[in-house]
Amino acid sequence: MKSNKWLFPVIIIAVIIIAGYSSFKGTYNKMVQMQETVKASWSQVENVYQRRFDLIPNLVETVKGYAAHESETLTAVTEARAKLGGMVNISDEVLQDPEAFQRFQQAQGELSGALQRLMVVSENYPELKANQNFLALQDQLEGTENRIAVERMRFNESARGYNTYIKQFPRMIIANMSGFDEMAYFQATEGADTAPAVKF
Repeated sequence: MKSNKWLFPVIIIAVIIIAGYSSFKGTYNKMVQMQETVKASWSQVENVYQRRFDLIPNLVETVKGYAAHESETLTAVTEARAKLGGMVNISDEVLQDPEAFQRFQQAQGELSGALQRLMVVSENYPELKANQNFLALQDQLEGTENRIAVERMRFNESARGYNTYIKQFPRMIIANMSGFDEMAYFQATEGADTAPAVKF
């Protein structure tokens, strides 16, 4: 009878340990899964930015053939693209560095603004607007800009779900212990809601 006295507390302790381990394991694995979803969304954002990056040289060359004296606008696009340099496909560690993420977003925003100005300038050149190569590039660029908006929204949704999950108690304890950090979000670029001004 005496030997059974310690058996019940041992069983209770074992059940608590197993339940705690199971809960920790499940939460940790869920965090890993959600983090990987955010990284996959980030890869899609990078893919569409890379597509836009690759379209720009052909677009600039086509416009240059018809509107060579719009050198200021063409230079702005070329410089904005050059400034991006290695900032199209970068490490996903930037997602947990708000300052680096802000720099990435700002550089992409500058390129978007320069491309908008280029499209506005092209409206003044009927021959350019009739050029089949330019029209094809313009369609591809518009499609790419739409994809960028969609992929950024998907990224923000996955990042928001992940951030909310790791901030909730008691999961935040596991997240802090295991190095799961908050992810940055894409924000609307300041002035993105206004059309670019073009002077002639």
